[in-house]
Amino acid sequence: MTNRFTAVSMATLVLAAAAQTAGALQFGDAMPASTVQMKSVTGKEVTLGEAAGRKGTLVIFSCNHCPWVKAWEARIAALGNELPAKGIGVVAVNSNDPAAYPGDDYADMVARAKARGFTFPYVVDSTSDVARAFGATHTPEAFLFDGAGKLVYHGAIDDNAQDPAKVKHHYLADAADALLAGRPIAVTEAKAIGCSLMLRPKG
Repeated sequence: MTNRFTAVSMATLVLAAAAQTAGALQFGDAMPASTVQMKSVTGKEVTLGEAAGRKGTLVIFSCNHCPWVKAWEARIAALGNELPAKGIGVVAVNSNDPAAYPGDDYADMVARAKARGFTFPYVVDSTSDVARAFGATHTPEAFLFDGAGKLVYHGAIDDNAQDPAKVKHHYLADAADALLAGRPIAVTEAKAIGCSLMLRPKG
């Protein structure tokens, strides 16, 4: 895993820990872009509203090429496959321009979802407008909404991408557990680290 985080690869990454995006959603904001149709790796068109769960919805901006996504991907898959049965819908969204990031095209998404065993929708944001609506800037970046569609958590998966055994704070999983239990969420935003989203040009 250490090899994935060399100085060379780090040069291509954006460290969101320095500052959260000014345009990102704030705690309590409503889920945007909930009616936008996005193509899933199954070939079906899906909206965030359709994928929403009775108790909440988790939207994760992801991709195929990013070493940070790859480091967290097993944990993302496990949580994403578990939550829908508990009432939290899950959608992974790829907003990257495949012309800028080879390996992020639709065919690669299909292969990636199959390899990782995703049972939740992995969709392509074909205009990148969903990412813009969320203010998302990197991958992975999680947005957890409650059953009323209000943002209750935004940020990192946990505090250690490289070594799952050394995780001290399971930010996203803990937020989901608290939401399901009806408890206050202790950490509503955690600074995240990831690769820069390369959005398609507007127009």
